[in-house]
Amino acid sequence: MSKPKTKTPNPIDKHVGSRLRMRRMMLGMSQEKLGEAFGLTFQQVQKYEKGMNRISASRLQQAAQILDVSVPFFFEGAPGGHELSKTAPRNLCQ
Repeated sequence: MSKPKTKTPNPIDKHVGSRLRMRRMMLGMSQEKLGEAFGLTFQQVQKYEKGMNRISASRLQQAAQILDVSVPFFFEGAPGGHELSKTAPRNLCQ
C-alpha cells in the first residue's frame, strides 16, 4: 500500500507568489481587492501567494498590469535564476 503524496509547492511558484504578495502589500491592496480584479476569490489569491497553485502565463500578465509591474518582476531573485543581461543576446534585452 502506497502512502498518499503530500504536494509541496515548487520553489519557483513559491517565489512568484511571494513577489505577488509583496507587491500587493506595497500598494496597500487586500487579497479581496486583488481577487476582484482577477475575477477570483481571495482564497485563490492566497493559494497563488503561497505557491500552492501555479499562476498561468496569462494570469501573470494580468497581475503585472493590475500591480503596475513588468512580468520579470515576479522572477527577480528566483532560485536558480539567471541575470538576463548576462545570458541573453543584447538585442533581446531592449
